[in-house]
Amino acid sequence: MEQDIQIVSIGPYELVSGVVLPDVEVAYVAHGHLAADGGNGILVTHGYTSAPSMLSQGHHTAEGSWAPLLGPGQPLDTDRYFIVCSNMLGSSFGTTGPSSINPETGQPWGQTFPAITLQDIVGVQRRLLQQLGVTHLRAVVGPSYGGWQALQWGLQHPGMVDAVGSIVSGLTHPKGLSAAGQRERFAASPEWRDGDFYAHGGMAQTLFELRIQTLRNYGLERLYEERVPDPTERQALLERQCRAWANRFDPHSMITLAAAAETFDVRQRVHDLQARLLFVVCTTDAIFPPERETEAIVRSMSVPVRYVELESPFGHMASGVEWRRLAPELRWLLN
Repeated sequence: MEQDIQIVSIGPYELVSGVVLPDVEVAYVAHGHLAADGGNGILVTHGYTSAPSMLSQGHHTAEGSWAPLLGPGQPLDTDRYFIVCSNMLGSSFGTTGPSSINPETGQPWGQTFPAITLQDIVGVQRRLLQQLGVTHLRAVVGPSYGGWQALQWGLQHPGMVDAVGSIVSGLTHPKGLSAAGQRERFAASPEWRDGDFYAHGGMAQTLFELRIQTLRNYGLERLYEERVPDPTERQALLERQCRAWANRFDPHSMITLAAAAETFDVRQRVHDLQARLLFVVCTTDAIFPPERETEAIVRSMSVPVRYVELESPFGHMASGVEWRRLAPELRWLLN
């Protein structure tokens, strides 16, 4: 639930660019209990526009809910592990990002928020885990953009991570995702106001329309058809979910995180991974479709690897909708 989210300060943080963010706050949700030696951590990394609440009952993100995978005896076993899901740097759900106040101006950072990388996102997560007392991670696992974070973790901190799970994701960013493309899309809206929209009520309607279209493209309506037979109720549920997201998310976060993704490509480095790897793609995913090049790279790695092509009609939503089929794969990852 929303009240499970905690926010802590990790102090100043120097980005890869050399720019120092003066006081970084990180929002996170934690489940289970930390072992005395701090060595039973699991980090769950969320997607591009979702939040730490992907592990909480009653929430539905673009990837679907991972709440059924969490609990005593489940793959994300709260009796065995200390499980953390943190909102990533640059996002809009409590962690420092473009909608945060720049202490030098007293105004939201907006489009002046410094450029960040996947290295920065992982670095902030590591600082959070250190502050929480986590010394070792049994796994880092996440869907979509979270899959990139998991891979980056395994490469950036090899001695700290036993296993990496990249779910419905890829080894590099999809060609359609770019900061320029996102900025151009928002600039076409009358709510944009040259990117300085905070004093004018934000961009809730633009984001609402964008979210509706995105979730339809992901196949959410098909999922809702199975859960909510009445079309009027179904439309109301979809709109309610999209409106709640649109009222919280910041267009500049989408631009910032898209820019960070543009530099992500581990195809030449993934063989340096020392952790065991679970790599899952969905046969109908238009964003990260199965690719023979990716499959060949993953299967040729020297670490224990499981490459899975998930047959599902739910495309990019499959990482959450198909949680029952994902469960045994996560058990393998954590075994």
